[in-house]
Amino acid sequence: MAIVERSDESVIGQRADASAPHEELSTLLAPEMDAVNAVIKTRMASEHAPRIPQVTAHLIEAGGKRIRPLLTLAAARLCGHDGDQHIKLAAAVEFIHTATLLHDDVVDESNQRRGRPTANLLWDNKSSILVGDYLLARAFTLMVETGSLRVLDILSAASATIAEGEVLQLTAAQDLATDEPVYLKIVRGKTAALFSAATEVGGVVARAPEEQIDALRDYGDALGISFQMVDDLLDYWGSDATGKNVGDDFRERKLTLPVIKAVAKANAEERAFWARTIEKGDQREGDLNQALALLNKHNALRDTRAEALRWSETAKTALTRLPADPIRDLLGDIADFVVARVS
Repeated sequence: MAIVERSDESVIGQRADASAPHEELSTLLAPEMDAVNAVIKTRMASEHAPRIPQVTAHLIEAGGKRIRPLLTLAAARLCGHDGDQHIKLAAAVEFIHTATLLHDDVVDESNQRRGRPTANLLWDNKSSILVGDYLLARAFTLMVETGSLRVLDILSAASATIAEGEVLQLTAAQDLATDEPVYLKIVRGKTAALFSAATEVGGVVARAPEEQIDALRDYGDALGISFQMVDDLLDYWGSDATGKNVGDDFRERKLTLPVIKAVAKANAEERAFWARTIEKGDQREGDLNQALALLNKHNALRDTRAEALRWSETAKTALTRLPADPIRDLLGDIADFVVARVS
């Protein structure tokens, strides 16, 4: 029996109706988002290598909600920006995100993303890696065009942190000694860094007061952590809308937060099970059901959700340091929406 009721609305992008806060924010910022999409379409083109736009379009046009560039636009608008530099920054943020997805699918040997075949499956690993590199280069070009060294510093540092987080995950993901502080470092790297940078640069380009820029950075950091925890949680509940199957992380031997919590409470027999399936990769029929039973026995799913909720609340608390505005309210609603409450 599951510890908590599963909700298919727990992650941004899993509900398409207009009442979802990210959809409302997208509608509110529609002119800017249209401009961002135009920049993305123009800058992903290549005169000499047609595979670049083919691979890029496959992923960018796969139905993602573009929450990260939307956060950049929202932060800039909230802080009173009246120019158009935030358009280029939002496009840069999306290019960085897309590049990391292309690289991640190669590293993880993934076959599916957002319910569709991955680019490395349709083309090959070389194409995914090289197109990802191209998009990173495009992102840096867009950053430079804003003329802000601070923006360049924030987004380049985020790009390095993302790569660092991915490398840390390679060394820690199948090691039962990995604890929650190490997990948090990984999440802050591979997910929260870009959320945080996306919101922070919106405040910087708007020339907001430092306390507002700090608040935006803190909001993005906490939102990104909550987002990743929920993503890890959903792997053991599953949903067609996520493009994942129940237990994908288990089969890929990823030591995510639910498993870390279960391992911390495991007896000798249970620890031997996790060592065999995660560390050694010796997985047999029935092991996933056994893993789910252990996660439920030790309340690992419930406790992971509680942790995600705490980070969601941290994100909303950061917003109280920003000016009252409908956009601020929607950003708070997004933090709630990431971790849908049990009715």
